[in-house]
Amino acid sequence: MKAFTQYLRWLVFFCAAFAMNFPVISTLVTSLKTNAEISSNPGLWVNDPTLENYAQVLEVTERLNIYAYLFNSVIASLIGSILPVILAFPAAYAVARQGYGRNVMLPVVVNIRALPLVIFAIPLYMMYQWIGLLDTRLGLGLILAIVNLPLALVMLINAINDVPVELDEAARIDGTPIASIILRIIVPICRPALATTFIFSFITAWNEFLFGLMLTTSKAVPVTVGASFFFSASGGGVRWGVAAAVMIVAALPPVVLGLVMYRQISGSMTAGAVKG
Repeated sequence: MKAFTQYLRWLVFFCAAFAMNFPVISTLVTSLKTNAEISSNPGLWVNDPTLENYAQVLEVTERLNIYAYLFNSVIASLIGSILPVILAFPAAYAVARQGYGRNVMLPVVVNIRALPLVIFAIPLYMMYQWIGLLDTRLGLGLILAIVNLPLALVMLINAINDVPVELDEAARIDGTPIASIILRIIVPICRPALATTFIFSFITAWNEFLFGLMLTTSKAVPVTVGASFFFSASGGGVRWGVAAAVMIVAALPPVVLGLVMYRQISGSMTAGAVKG
């Protein structure tokens, strides 16, 4: 009976994992098919696997350059994930320890982030045009940082709240300044939460499409926008195999980052669990 229960548990887990990842599996399978097989075999089985679609995606042409799109996304996403962590951590400490902005600033920041981003598109475009940040990696990274700032602030406030306040008080008794308390005590304890905040911010920035579409044209096009350039064939229609391949390539960096940083993410579940 115990063995049956174990097998049943694994079966339920497999079915749930398959259902949740079915779009990814279908895209991966499609990327390994030729155009002829895609038309005749829409199922999940590949009769004649091919890497031709990936070869077309990785080939640099005058109009298409997947490496440039990936590089643009990496730079913009790093700016959009590192900057919020740097800015949000001192603010989170002030909110968590001193209560500054807890009743006004924090709800306003969170509620503004809940608004549809398209509302800010036209004013941001006009402002970027005026200050010369259109079609730049820096400009795209800055707006991604603003998008991620509320998430980073909320996550870091919760992390700092889990750190015993007695550690701060003991450090103050020894005459330690606030900056040293933050850097030498709070930051090491909150390191898993910082890593988790960075990863979530990076993934959010990487997947952003709206601002990449509106604020870039050629030099700073991110991979989410650049991937759509591969869809159309010269004779019309959609090249489904190439489209699937470019989507798989575009999804690899955040997936690899999540796998590499998995221990940090799981560690954030117990961050700050210090007994005084």
